[in-house]
Amino acid sequence: MGTMAREGHILLIAMLLTGVCNADPQILSVTTVQQEPYTMSKGSTLEGYCVDLLSALSKKLGFLYNVHLVKDGKYGKIDESGSWTGMIGEIVRGEADLAIAPLTVTAAREAAVDMSQPFMQTGLSFIMKKDFTSDEQDHLSLLNPFSTEIWVGILIAYLVTSICIYLAARISPYEWDKPQTEENHFSLLHSFWYAAGALTLQGAGPHPKALSGRVIAAIWWLFSLGLLACYLANLNSWMQSDNKQRSLTSFEDLANQDIIEYGTVKGGSSQAFFQNSQTPTYRKIYEEMERKQSYSMTTEEGIRRAQEGSYAFIGEAVSLDLAMARYCDLQRSPEVIAMRGYGIAAPLGSPIVKNLSVAILQLSQSGELDDLYNKWWHNSCPADDAKVLSLKITNLKGIFLLLALGLTVGVLLALLELGAKSHTAASAEEKSCCSVLSSELSQRFGGSGEKMPAQTSEKCKA
Repeated sequence: MGTMAREGHILLIAMLLTGVCNADPQILSVTTVQQEPYTMSKGSTLEGYCVDLLSALSKKLGFLYNVHLVKDGKYGKIDESGSWTGMIGEIVRGEADLAIAPLTVTAAREAAVDMSQPFMQTGLSFIMKKDFTSDEQDHLSLLNPFSTEIWVGILIAYLVTSICIYLAARISPYEWDKPQTEENHFSLLHSFWYAAGALTLQGAGPHPKALSGRVIAAIWWLFSLGLLACYLANLNSWMQSDNKQRSLTSFEDLANQDIIEYGTVKGGSSQAFFQNSQTPTYRKIYEEMERKQSYSMTTEEGIRRAQEGSYAFIGEAVSLDLAMARYCDLQRSPEVIAMRGYGIAAPLGSPIVKNLSVAILQLSQSGELDDLYNKWWHNSCPADDAKVLSLKITNLKGIFLLLALGLTVGVLLALLELGAKSHTAASAEEKSCCSVLSSELSQRFGGSGEKMPAQTSEKCKA
């Protein structure tokens, strides 16, 4: 009897699609299940995502329909007697022509009915309270305000500045007038110490006396102030952002911690996935749920426990997204596993399935499915603050360029100071300016210190 009824419904659908019954059109019987936001009661009518989707499909394919809620309120599975229950059962028995709901496309259902192209993709994820924190600390969090390239840039800037201070102190006659008898306070070691003191705003004497050395010191102090200001400002943002510490973001994180419990709906498809999985991480999650019996009886109960804290509820991503849109204190893991699709069911051999699949693809390509999703999954929660990012070298290139300019000016000033002294000495001793300058440089950088013999070359011009 059931087979004859099903064949009759298939024939009816075929006649509707070919236009044979245009004179007296029949209405397709569509079964669904009540679940927010797919199908919800509104007085004597129904509304929701699936209701709107069915309306859009009917306009594209030109069929009429009548929607009713499935009698037993179930999606459909094989019972102990081997018969199908729920919406799948109504399709198999010929009591309905279509079943539209968040109906997962599975191998067992495909064997009993025809399923259309999925109109929505989902998978398994988990949801938890936003203020949950783990005890794991990031021991290198003080380095977070700056990116690696900035830390490398600071190290290079420190080394170059220290060397420039050392060079300027040795070259400038106003810093070191008599290399043969005086002691130069700015040895290479002291130059590194002086630059380090300035970087930490502590200072380390003695300080440069020459203009060239003071220019380099001033620009390095200015660079240090700007750098520390940027560091402290971004560190404050990092501390506020990381005040909650690091949240769990994947199923591997979930499996490798014992701070909070986690569970899914008992006896549901999510539990079956972990139970049948051969992946070590997923098997570990299943065994932990079995050991603690941390299951929830319904999705609503799981979401409520997640809101109370110290509990992560595992469920289908689209359902968790809806909970996140309703309750602003929840957050969902970005990882989604066990991808699956929701399709529309029809009797085996029904000619409408092909047309439904094509229409669903057209709605997807035109963006109408996205519009429907945004309509029923509207998020009224305020947007979270943007994640604080480490500063890049491009963010601080201005102070690095300023430092480079200051170092260049400082070294050039030291050379000009030494050049001026050499010119004066060459004029007084009637020697070549270049020979005097060479002699000075030789004495200042470890030369013999002896005066070079007079040369017949022309004097350097002022």
